[in-house]
Amino acid sequence: MKFEEYRIADGIKTSISKLGYKKPTDIQYKSIPAVLKGEDVLAIAQTGTGKTAAFAIPILHVLQERKSAKLRPDGVKCLVMAPTHELALQIEDVFKTLGKHTRVNTLCIHGGVDQAPQIKQLQKGVDVLVATPGRMFDLVSQGALKLSRIEILVLDEADHMLDLGFIKDIRDLMRHLPKRRQTLFFSATINPEIKKLAYSLVTNAIRIQISPKNPVAKNIEHAVAFVEMDHKRFFLENMINNDPEKKMLVFVRTKVRAERVKKALERVKLVADTIHSDKLQSEREQTMRRFRKGELKVLIATDVSARGIDVPNVEYVINYDLPESSENYVHRVGRTGRGREKGQAVSFCSTEEKDQLTEIEEALGKRIQRIEISKGEYQLILDTTEDTSDNWKQLMREAESSKDNRRKKKKK
Repeated sequence: MKFEEYRIADGIKTSISKLGYKKPTDIQYKSIPAVLKGEDVLAIAQTGTGKTAAFAIPILHVLQERKSAKLRPDGVKCLVMAPTHELALQIEDVFKTLGKHTRVNTLCIHGGVDQAPQIKQLQKGVDVLVATPGRMFDLVSQGALKLSRIEILVLDEADHMLDLGFIKDIRDLMRHLPKRRQTLFFSATINPEIKKLAYSLVTNAIRIQISPKNPVAKNIEHAVAFVEMDHKRFFLENMINNDPEKKMLVFVRTKVRAERVKKALERVKLVADTIHSDKLQSEREQTMRRFRKGELKVLIATDVSARGIDVPNVEYVINYDLPESSENYVHRVGRTGRGREKGQAVSFCSTEEKDQLTEIEEALGKRIQRIEISKGEYQLILDTTEDTSDNWKQLMREAESSKDNRRKKKKK
């Protein structure tokens, strides 16, 4: 079935056509009719499969129809919750792009920036509000945001929203919303505990699951190299130097570690930047713009900050540190190989991370291809790094070589 055959507003069809999309993806094909009917939905699909459009298209149609028929009273009608600023801004962009030829207004609110312009825009009138929890609750508590007319609630990256401890906030949110509403959950992964929480917030939800046996896209190639923790920066340096024009998203465990990896790359004259919650919002947005445009080739990120990042042409996802859960692995590698693009996911696994690798392989249902590195090749990478600031093994070898030379001179 093609988009032109759907019973959706002509303005939305025009936007879809301008984007070059003709047929819906699997998640869109299964979700759009259910959302149009007003059903509650719990949808699970791989990253990069068009989940945002799967709920944005039918929501825009419903709100456009109600505005055209003058059936819509004032107030925000749809609330979309997202765990991070970056994801919230991306969702706003999808709604605005698809809704360009409709009368539906969309606004994104998030922390880290002045709230006055957001409040001013809310007062002018907003149909779709995309929000992160912190800023949304701030505005509700101030009386600047009223949720009593919400008809549709969407939780994007639902597992992350609930798993991050937002469940109390979400339950508090429900007290501000009308009992009669449509609730949509969209995510790439969901575990049994989170699923139970999700079902407690919906009414007779339709469950839609795409490729449950294969949680990641087929066009992503996975590989793992066994590298000791203290040597990872040398192998990352080697990868970047071998493919300097490739766009790489590098995942680490913590914010502190992200900055350390950046400094390690700077020592060898390689340009990289970081994205994490300690950065100012303006800095994060500037970094993301540079990465999207290709001006920045290497972005170092933590799991929370990078959740939902949708950047075209990310050739490599590099798991500098293996994630603590297989769900995070799925979300990480989903940043490459999006849509019809091909991508590569390369993981560095140290001795102490082998148990995490086993869990990831069990979740994938297959063994990840090993990158065979001989002792000689491994040593060569350590020897050829330009970073000698703490390469004590190299210094020891140079010292031993110097001693040997002195001995030879004495013998002569």
